[in-house]
Formats: sequence, structure tokens, C-alpha cells
Amino acid sequence: MSSSSSNNKVSSVFYAETYHPIQAGSIDGTDTLPHDNAIYRALICSNAALYDPFGDPKVIGDPYCTLFVGRLSHLTTEDTLRQAMSQYGKIKNLRLVRHIVTGASRGYAFVEFETEKEMFQAYKDAHHTYIDDSEIIVDYNKQRFMPGWIPRRLGGGLSGKKESGQLRFGGREKPFRAPLRPIPWDELKRLGIPTPPEGRYMSRYQIPSPPRRKKRSSDTEEAHEHEKRSESSHSFGGDRSMYYEDRIQKTHKESSRHSYRHEKRGSSSKVLSEERAYINMDRDERSSRDLHRHDRWSPSGDDLYRD
Repeated sequence: MSSSSSNNKVSSVFYAETYHPIQAGSIDGTDTLPHDNAIYRALICSNAALYDPFGDPKVIGDPYCTLFVGRLSHLTTEDTLRQAMSQYGKIKNLRLVRHIVTGASRGYAFVEFETEKEMFQAYKDAHHTYIDDSEIIVDYNKQRFMPGWIPRRLGGGLSGKKESGQLRFGGREKPFRAPLRPIPWDELKRLGIPTPPEGRYMSRYQIPSPPRRKKRSSDTEEAHEHEKRSESSHSFGGDRSMYYEDRIQKTHKESSRHSYRHEKRGSSSKVLSEERAYINMDRDERSSRDLHRHDRWSPSGDDLYRD
């Protein structure tokens, strides 16, 4: 490998799209064994599905408009944080996480903005700024849209300080580095660990794209059903009952037409036979029949409307 390609590989990174505890503990995302006991704990929680990211009643708001703000000073209050983050957009909701017993700040918060555009603006500009003399980090709200997410208190999470001995990679602060060693593809697939995106690495200085909203299957089905109903309503004249009534009338007309053709065919054959019999008559019989024919009554206009 040349020195230039080696340097490019060192500066190349990638980010986690799904969360796996073993991969999160690996600097290049290719490890197949846990590095610390906390990863074992996170792996047990993941395999047993002990954590529900939507089970916390305090977690509210739109995750695609919400940012995670970490490394806050324990002296920072909600008002201070709101004042600092409101310069990037209108804040809809803010939750500073506090200890359930003491009420002290846990050093991180979730800030929801009115729009995704304002959220992304804060994502770009607020990272590594200072609030109350503490340098903060800002990342997307991975808790609610990253599959397999395990929080820090259960051994998961992202980032962390070196002193803690529990570094977690794949996030904005500590992304995965492009692997320099051979990648154990088969072992990663066997363990269900996402594989590195060969050939699709990013630069360390590129800003990761915001999470994309996914259409729910129920929404797609509802839209499809609504479209079918609209087409049916249009083709049926706006009312399903009118459609069935039209169908009945059409069927009745077809049956009437069929019976009329049958009667007409029968009367035509009857007239034809009578004409043949008339031709075969002699002159005296024809004169007698014509005389009786003219004596028959024919309805006039007055007779048609008579009671």
C-alpha cells in the first residue's frame, strides 16, 4: 500500500447506522469480542430486548427535530441551555436530564427545535461550543431512530472519555476509522455485526447527513387504499350505490333487449308463414280475407286516451 493511500485511509471514517454493542466498542468497527464488562452488559440487554427506547414517558417530541447535547456543566440550568441554543432556531421542547433522587443534572439534555432545518443548523454550529465554561458536544438523537440502541447506563451509548475506560465509537465525536487490517467478513456476518462500507468512507471533516424520515407501511397502505377509493368513486359516478343501481338498470335493459329480439324473431317468422299461406291461396280466398281485414277496428287518437 502506498503512503498516499495509507494517509487517505487514516483520515477516512464511517458512522454507525445500526447499533451493535461489540462494534460500538471497536475503534474500526471490526472487533468480534467485547473489550470491557460494560459491553457484555449491553450485549445481554440487546439480545434479551431488555431496553425499549420508546418506553420512557419523559421522551417526547419529534426525534428528527431533536438534538442530543452532552458534556454539559452540572451547574447549567434549563434557562441557560435554552438561551444558548435558541440562537440557532426556535426551541419547541427542552429536557435537561436529572438524577431521579437528588435532582442534580446528569450533564446531558435533549433539545427539540420547531423544524429540521433549525435542528441541522444547531447541529453544525453548536458542536464544541462552550456553555458555562464547559465544551459541549452535539449529535443527532440516536436513541429513538437507531435500530438496536442501548444507552450508556446499560453499557452502550456513544463517545465517552478515555479516563472512563468505556469508549464507544460510531458517533459524531468518535466515528469508526477505516480499517487498516483485513476485515473478518464471515465472522462479522455470523455475529450479526454490521460490516464497514468499503469504498464509501467519509472524510473526518465531513458533516454527516441528518436522519431521513421513513414512510411507515401503514401510511403507505392508507394512501394506496385512499387512492383506490378515489378511483372507484370517480368511476362509479361519486357513489357506490349509484354504481350498483346503474348495473341493475343495465342488466335489465340487456334482458329486455334480448327478450324483444326473441319476440321480434318469432313475430317475423309468423308473418313470413302467413305471407306464404296468402300466396298459396286462390283468388276467391284472397278477396274474402282482404274484406275481413279492412273491417277490423284500428285505434284512433281519441281511443288511445279513452277511459
